[in-house]
Amino acid sequence: MTAGTRVAGSPDTANAVATLRSTAEIRSRATALLDRSRSGASSWFRVDDDRIGDAVALVAEVTRARYPDLAIPYHSRWRHFEVGGVDRVADLDVRLGEVGAAERARTQIDLAVVSVLLDAGAGAEWYFDEPGTGQRVRRSEGLAVASVHAFAGGLFSSDPDVPLRVDAAGLRSIDEAALAAAFGVGPTTPLVGLSGRLAVLHRLADALDARPDVFSSRRPGDLYDRLTAAGGAVDAHDILSLLLDTLSPIWPSDNRIGEVALGDCWHHTAVNGAGGTAGWMPFHKLSQWLTYSLLEPFEWAGIDVGDLGALTALPEYRNGGLLLDTAVLVPVPSDALTARWHVDDEFIVEWRALTVALLDEIAPLVADRLGMTAAELPLACVLEGGTWAAGRETARTLRDGLPPLDIASDGTVF
Repeated sequence: MTAGTRVAGSPDTANAVATLRSTAEIRSRATALLDRSRSGASSWFRVDDDRIGDAVALVAEVTRARYPDLAIPYHSRWRHFEVGGVDRVADLDVRLGEVGAAERARTQIDLAVVSVLLDAGAGAEWYFDEPGTGQRVRRSEGLAVASVHAFAGGLFSSDPDVPLRVDAAGLRSIDEAALAAAFGVGPTTPLVGLSGRLAVLHRLADALDARPDVFSSRRPGDLYDRLTAAGGAVDAHDILSLLLDTLSPIWPSDNRIGEVALGDCWHHTAVNGAGGTAGWMPFHKLSQWLTYSLLEPFEWAGIDVGDLGALTALPEYRNGGLLLDTAVLVPVPSDALTARWHVDDEFIVEWRALTVALLDEIAPLVADRLGMTAAELPLACVLEGGTWAAGRETARTLRDGLPPLDIASDGTVF
């Protein structure tokens, strides 16, 4: 764990939680489930390895179409802020004025944290009409654009004189009506999981207040100061570890070891592990999505970020949908594509785990097909190029953009 992190409870609890917060453990357990599925022992999926080449070809084709020069940025929330060719980051910089690199990074982290935490499946009916540009934006990009405007309008700040800020008091003052208004929610534009998103913001406020050792000014941007206190470079896994240590209590799930909330970590009967970790399959998808989205604020501030390969693929319905739509993953239950699933169903847990493991295999194959090495095109860029966009394309072609599975969601996982 990152220096200075803390886990309540007994040493056994602390060790179990630390294990389940490791991306190495995510990969190990996901790979074990993939091996099991390949052996024919899974009741949920079989793997058609002959179709992996088709998935690789599609991802490479989509990547070349989106980035012809193969200068592929990281998969992060900042890409969504650029939708429609509008440079909203530049607009934010202008509004910030003459501030130092550290304060600019804190502000960017403030924005990225709330925007990512609000980023879950919006539903097919929701859209956001952007003031000024007239763009109508949907899904993740729409949520990103709406969050930028909410941020610029001071929704998350307790100080009207400093609107470009997120702090605990500002978050706690938001009610469902204010959040709905900021995101253009109405009878014809319902947003899936609105109350769940509001709960996450309020829990974020609680988390900021609970850790004054990290969040001295009760804002997410204080992460910058903690992570750069020793100077020099920052490792990507250190960012993730600090996020999991400080923000895991915000997730509204009953997944716990002792009194410690595990967040995006779910039971699967075939997952082995020592002690209290047995049966748990961790993912930490939103925390890793947030980590990917914090890489650039640190780099823009002149801080080198290393160990990018420690982060895993994001196990959500675009990346996982790509594998279903290309028939790399074939569901075993005959009603899998029509049934109503929940995030804690073992079928969904295994689907997400197989997504993590298979994308680790697919990423270097995509790089090779594009004439690059895995070092030149790391997973963070393959996701952007990439697998997420290809998953969206197959969904658009096959189902008018809808996910391949019907999953009941409160807006905090998918």
